[in-house]
Amino acid sequence: MHEELAALQDKLWAEARRSVLVVLQAMDTGGKDGTIRHVLGSVNPQGTRIVSFKAPTPAEHAHDFLWRVHKAAPAAGEIGVFNRSHYEDVVVVRVNRLVPDEACEQRYGLIRSFEDLLGHGGTTVVKLFLHISKDEQRRRLQRRLDRPDKRWKFQASDLTARARWDDYMAAYQDAIVRTSTTTAPWYVIPADHKWYRNWAVSRVLLDTLRAMDLRYPDPRDLGSIEVV
Repeated sequence: MHEELAALQDKLWAEARRSVLVVLQAMDTGGKDGTIRHVLGSVNPQGTRIVSFKAPTPAEHAHDFLWRVHKAAPAAGEIGVFNRSHYEDVVVVRVNRLVPDEACEQRYGLIRSFEDLLGHGGTTVVKLFLHISKDEQRRRLQRRLDRPDKRWKFQASDLTARARWDDYMAAYQDAIVRTSTTTAPWYVIPADHKWYRNWAVSRVLLDTLRAMDLRYPDPRDLGSIEVV
């Protein structure tokens, strides 16, 4: 699968007309970093663009919530990956009530329109929710605490979010149902087992690239040029 993925990405890069955006969302310890490392580790790094979104900066707060996301979208020829994304603005924001309910409600439609705009411009959007169970999250958080080489990743906020598991699941369910479209579908990936998560994400990405019917550009007329 890695060989075919690398070959298709090479065609996308050479064609330089279209792009792919992979949106990764998950609860803490859901495996976003591992997915990027294992699924995209075989492709040409020149043709990939990975962006992580954290709490908005003051400059980002001064613009609409999609401003920082739109400017990070992949250019023609690239596979872009959002490690967390604009969906934080209808999940974390909703759970923590950071904006009024009516503002959060409006964002579903704005997100659909934004992703339609990306599609119109030649970007194929694929959205993946890496779905782990609450029990598996507990095991992974405990491993972070137990292993010195992983402890740096643990944050007290992980436990705060875990205490509101049901609220997060409800917010994700609404976001997925309200924003899964033909042009920007959601895939819910069972992610308790890392090997299956990696296989499933690879399969979705392969199927997406295959459906694009990517082709190398036609060679220019080189006439009678001879390499000496």
